[in-house]
Amino acid sequence: MELKLQIRPFQFILTRPLQTAAGLIHAKEGWLLRLKAADGRTGWGEVAPLQCAHLPSCEKALRDLASPASVESFEQVVSGLPAAVAFGIGAALAELAGLVGSLSAEGWLEAPESAELLPSGVQMLDRLDALLIKTPDARGRSLTVKWKVAVEPDVQERQLLEQLLRKLPPQAQLRLDANGGWDRSTAYAWMDRLVGEPCFAWLEQPLAPNDQLGLNLLARQGPVALDESLTITPWLCQQWDGWQVRRPSQEGDPRSILQELRSGQPRWMLSSSFETGIARRWLDHLAALQWDGPTPAAPGFAPGWCPQGPLFSADPEEVWRAAG
Repeated sequence: MELKLQIRPFQFILTRPLQTAAGLIHAKEGWLLRLKAADGRTGWGEVAPLQCAHLPSCEKALRDLASPASVESFEQVVSGLPAAVAFGIGAALAELAGLVGSLSAEGWLEAPESAELLPSGVQMLDRLDALLIKTPDARGRSLTVKWKVAVEPDVQERQLLEQLLRKLPPQAQLRLDANGGWDRSTAYAWMDRLVGEPCFAWLEQPLAPNDQLGLNLLARQGPVALDESLTITPWLCQQWDGWQVRRPSQEGDPRSILQELRSGQPRWMLSSSFETGIARRWLDHLAALQWDGPTPAAPGFAPGWCPQGPLFSADPEEVWRAAG
């Protein structure tokens, strides 16, 4: 069966800049993919690396793809593509094959309530106050918040932590994300303070990805979730026993993640990298599978950080038109 690949660029600006220990994120750009079969069936994909430095290699890989081409031709090259491109092509092929979407038995699943992403620094308190007036979601889960740390001076962040802990209701869940920005002594001090707090879920990537010994030692003290380490050292995806922050749109062909979650993979938390509505369908679907698995966890989709509009619609045709 011959497939025709169409590519359309997109770009959007976040509702507010996100400051992390790794840098500032204020916009996202990439390409939407439409893979059409001769019988009218369509598979949709999205290519949008989180790191801007990867955009040129993704653009080249897309330019080098032959089209029209057979399903077999696309399948042969997908594993050798840059991860963000492999996600887009794999997602489109999966939809065409009926593994997900309207051609599948389950359709597109609805995601559970997302964790809320708190900004760094003192702005965190204002955002938290606004969130605390919300009613817990209909699934009976309480508020889950993720705070970006290792951005401001440690003394200031430790003071903010105490205010945050006083404000959070006891049923809330707190995740702290340092994006690899702490040294060992700082990370150990934060873990020592938080272990035993009813709301504490985990420290996310508290140390640099190349300090695996330090991460292993810290995990003996309390819960550690890996994020950037999984990209730098992919074999950790099979060997890390703790929580893993998985970003499907950055990890290559999503069919492997789909299969593992359907098989009941535990201790994964699905996270956004600021996607349009096309890729968001995948994130919602995978997060729903994770929620129904052995260790349900609120996904990290950063609600409110992407703007509203047709680019974020669940209808891929509407997203495609908005990008044009």
